Amino acid sequence: MSQLPVIYHPDYVVPLPNGHRFPMPKFRLLRDRLLHDGVITPDQIYPPGEPPQTWLEFVHHPAYVNAYRQGTLDAKAQRRIGLPWSAALVKRTCTAVGGTILTAKLALAHGLACNTAGGTHHAFPDYGSGFCIFNDLAIATRVLQKQGRVNRVLILDLDVHQGDGTAWIFRDDPSVFTFSMHCQENFPARKQASDLDVPLALGMEDQDYLDYLARYIPDLLTQVKPDLVLYDAGADPHKDDLLGKLALTNAGIFERDRYVLDTCVKAGYPVACVIGGGYGKSMDDLIFRHSLLHRAAVEVYQAYRL
Repeated sequence: MSQLPVIYHPDYVVPLPNGHRFPMPKFRLLRDRLLHDGVITPDQIYPPGEPPQTWLEFVHHPAYVNAYRQGTLDAKAQRRIGLPWSAALVKRTCTAVGGTILTAKLALAHGLACNTAGGTHHAFPDYGSGFCIFNDLAIATRVLQKQGRVNRVLILDLDVHQGDGTAWIFRDDPSVFTFSMHCQENFPARKQASDLDVPLALGMEDQDYLDYLARYIPDLLTQVKPDLVLYDAGADPHKDDLLGKLALTNAGIFERDRYVLDTCVKAGYPVACVIGGGYGKSMDDLIFRHSLLHRAAVEVYQAYRL
């Protein structure tokens, strides 16, 4: 394949209790921006499907999966997720998991692939949290392991929030190495123990952040030697993010993604990318920040002629 594989997700609408409807156009707008700017072409786009429920249950308790899919979660559990339930959101959530699974399979086949969604790293086996319902990173890992496609996986989480659900899920599993580099004074208040956590100070800027990456990523790859890297490229370390508390610029986000992908691909490790978190007042600015991952990925993909 001469072009980077990209997984596309359609919009969904979240109905709010006050009768209003909250559109979630980020995923469509991201695709449209990538096409408009010539970053990708239509023939690079793969539509994902919903995974069977048994795949969700590789990670999540059946009672939780059933309750969420059927809309019978109690009010407290629903508040912990932070999103009002709807059948459309169930479909969207399951499709996002399917997208990460497909992204991982395409990365194994082609060296590098990107999802336009994913990164729901706050979901635990029996409950959701922080806008995360099912943990797509963990489910994709388990599906590929059970299918015999991979053994050892590195989950490289650079979302600004610690990947607490992922850390908990794999806490006793030596076949999965979890790495989280995140703002220390941010959600979740109670952190879990990843295999390696790198807490960052409030307001950290580009160069210090990139120096941390260079300090850890090469040695991490040498140590873990993964069959696959799952890269959570959250855009929320950006200085304008509403929930971030770090101070990276667009240039810093792009260089972060380019460095991670180049380092992994150069060393021979396939990388499956998800977009992670991102929250902004300007949807156009937010979409551009998310697009930086795909721009970096195309550059790396072409440089190595994958």
